[in-house]
Amino acid sequence: MHILLVEDDPLIAEGLLHSLKRAGFAVDHVNNGIDADSVLHAQKFDLVVLDIGLPKMSGLEVLKRLRARRVTTPVLILTAQESVEDRVKGLDAGADDYMCKPFALPELEARARALMRRGTGMPTSIKVGQLSYDQTDRVARVGEQMLELSARELALLEVLLLRAGRLVSKDQLVDHLCGWGEEVSTNAIEVYVHRLRKKIETSGIRISTVRGLGYCLERPDAAA
Repeated sequence: MHILLVEDDPLIAEGLLHSLKRAGFAVDHVNNGIDADSVLHAQKFDLVVLDIGLPKMSGLEVLKRLRARRVTTPVLILTAQESVEDRVKGLDAGADDYMCKPFALPELEARARALMRRGTGMPTSIKVGQLSYDQTDRVARVGEQMLELSARELALLEVLLLRAGRLVSKDQLVDHLCGWGEEVSTNAIEVYVHRLRKKIETSGIRISTVRGLGYCLERPDAAA
């Protein structure tokens, strides 16, 4: 899943980037409101983590412009402005959640996962045949057996499960697995898919290759 982090404090931004990437998210970062507004015009994200007190353009203005364009991407406000009035302004402007600094990283990650689940309209647990994935705990299983997957493999499985039965292009996978500046080629995607296929083969679920286009996680009835 792909997150845009809008935060002007370099220490907070560095910590969040490290934490969210370690949790398996692709994360991009901008440090002012004008850049955030521009990026959100041009690119789609699964979640925006947005500070309010930004240079060049306030976070509230970024949020209002986003909602004026009828973009429904979930937005989590992360700010030092903690009064009830500030919370009301943020939520009324279109935020989906509101956290005050200082904050606990595990709570922020949990809220981010919850908002992205809500944004996809998917339940906490996704199951296709014998293969299941818990989006809260970020654990995949074949039957009762837990799979040992790397962060990238887990992110790849999540994208394919959310789009089970539909084609997912290599470019889409790169976009969901990687942030700006991360060098991940389509050849690397092929390697991740190969590894994931081997790890889920006992489930009977097949990841098919559509040559030149991408991949599809086939439902059991389609595979049959």
